Amino acid sequence: MTLTSIPAKLIRPANADEKNEGDCILSCNKVCGFDEAGRGCLAGPVFAAAVILDENFPMEILADSKALSPKKREAAEKIILEKSLAHGIGFCTHEEIDEINILQASLLAMKRAFSELQKNFPEARVEIAITDGIFSPKLSSEIRAVALPHGDSLVYPIMAASILAKTARDRKMLEFHELYPQYGYEKHKGYGTKAHKEACNKFGPSPIQRLTFKY
Repeated sequence: MTLTSIPAKLIRPANADEKNEGDCILSCNKVCGFDEAGRGCLAGPVFAAAVILDENFPMEILADSKALSPKKREAAEKIILEKSLAHGIGFCTHEEIDEINILQASLLAMKRAFSELQKNFPEARVEIAITDGIFSPKLSSEIRAVALPHGDSLVYPIMAASILAKTARDRKMLEFHELYPQYGYEKHKGYGTKAHKEACNKFGPSPIQRLTFKY
């Protein structure tokens, strides 16, 4: 599948000052974007989000979550939660990651995010599920699953999903910091920083450590 199969209004223009116009091959509200957060971490859960936008959403606030400051992510999160047509968030625990591997856990978190979306927005009707990367969750026979490399910098619903997943996971890691402050989760959020690895060497693996990951 190519970008020409996605409604033009859901694609970031090559020139950010341009606007995508023209007929949509598919209605915007039939496309659900997915992304995950925390896949490369050494500790904690992996989160995922699913988001449906319409053409009236303020797309200019969106970007890949990694390109936004925490303040801008939180501001965008609020708008996404208020103005998206539908959204859902899911996650897999560190135990599940160790049991089924991080790829399968990421896809399962996406399925759970979609189930949450369907539960809270039963009127949503999706025809295409588009995911950043090269893998996508298989949701149903009626929904076309599409994986798009660099989708989190190209497709607005994926950007929105990346923001929801990132902010939700960061918030969870702050909760874990309150439980296990010696690991410094408030700073690195479980990623493999030097400080994180040093804490693991000093105190041993934390209760939320991914034991199948090298640290």
